[in-house]
Amino acid sequence: MPIPDKNYFRIGEVGRILGVEPYVVRYWESEFRTVRPIRTRSDQRLYRRQDVEQLMQIKRLLYEDLFTIAGAKKRLTDVNKEGGRSLGMDERLVEIKKELRDIRNLIS
Repeated sequence: MPIPDKNYFRIGEVGRILGVEPYVVRYWESEFRTVRPIRTRSDQRLYRRQDVEQLMQIKRLLYEDLFTIAGAKKRLTDVNKEGGRSLGMDERLVEIKKELRDIRNLIS
């Protein structure tokens, strides 16, 4: 589901966008320190667009790429060190295959 053109989202909206229950969003928030929603005076969470994008990436790592929580944390740390460059598993395999061909061409 695409992210609506808004600056702030409540936890229920984020859950609907991601296709998960709000308690899952709260759990990911507690595990991944890069997701920090703003709290209102009434203590409601307001997630910024970048928080929602980060949560979408977390969901992809956990549900599609089948990373563990620890593995997803490490992957996100690695991506941040690379300057935000993030490749999916298929893209990464294509890149590795190209590099192996280059090495083979150098050897032969």
